[in-house]
Amino acid sequence: MQNKDIHEIEKEYNLELDKVIGEIKKISAKRVLLQFPEGMKSYSSVIVDELEKKCKNADFLIWIGSCFGACDTPNIPENLNIDLNVQFGHSEWKK
Repeated sequence: MQNKDIHEIEKEYNLELDKVIGEIKKISAKRVLLQFPEGMKSYSSVIVDELEKKCKNADFLIWIGSCFGACDTPNIPENLNIDLNVQFGHSEWKK
């Protein structure tokens, strides 16, 4: 487990948490699934803690399976009632 706080993580990665928080609030998401590549999974609980502070009405789940890029979306069981799936990555998404 990494011992970095959210500010240290954000110096290393552009998490775009404002965009994530904005989307959660925009669609009133109650359950949010977060995906991280292997190199970022050690930061996932710190990121969730930060999101929970800003989105009191949402529950966050961390996908522990693989995530090898934006095309690697999980097969989410319907009974999880996920409103939003957010993928974090090492690299910026190129348009």
